[in-house]
Amino acid sequence: MVAAVVGADEVPAARVDALLAAVPARDRETRPEALARAERQRRRWATQVVVTDELARRACAERGLAPPAEVSPARVLAVSGTDVADLGSIVAVALAHSPAARVLLRALEAEQKVPEQAVRDYYDRNRDRFLTREALRLGADPYGELGPADVLPYPDVRDEVVRELRRARGRQAFFAWLDRARAEVAYAPGHEHPGDPSHPDHEHRH
Repeated sequence: MVAAVVGADEVPAARVDALLAAVPARDRETRPEALARAERQRRRWATQVVVTDELARRACAERGLAPPAEVSPARVLAVSGTDVADLGSIVAVALAHSPAARVLLRALEAEQKVPEQAVRDYYDRNRDRFLTREALRLGADPYGELGPADVLPYPDVRDEVVRELRRARGRQAFFAWLDRARAEVAYAPGHEHPGDPSHPDHEHRH
């Protein structure tokens, strides 16, 4: 059985089954009809994770990136709640599941150019994030008046800000890439995106 077709390549439904077996259901429905609906949506969700891995493998090959180790169909690294909140569960789990997706994300992050003005603007707008230990110890109000001694100097934190902004821009680039790449995917019935309005169980939850 096939879950999806990416270009001319078939994605076996067995890869989706293996991922479903590795990720326990989070829904605790007891009514048979609700449980069946939740399982149908879980299959669509898992298909998106597996397809993202397949798309990332192709993107790595096209970019000449070193092929990552073959992913185990059942292997999923730990996923933090913060990552799920920031990325959505599909992308967060795809990155935990797929070495190719992680390699691609790192490459996209490395490509991001962060203008100096953007770094300085971020520092000036978020001075509460750069309070000194002494200011924190004395209970300085991060949203009130702060003196020069209350905030770490710009040169001391510049590289940290650059890394944070590059990481954010890399994630945006990853999302943009994934949206474009999904356009060439054809899904088998029962494996559509969970939010696809063409099927009766659709819901906008990532």
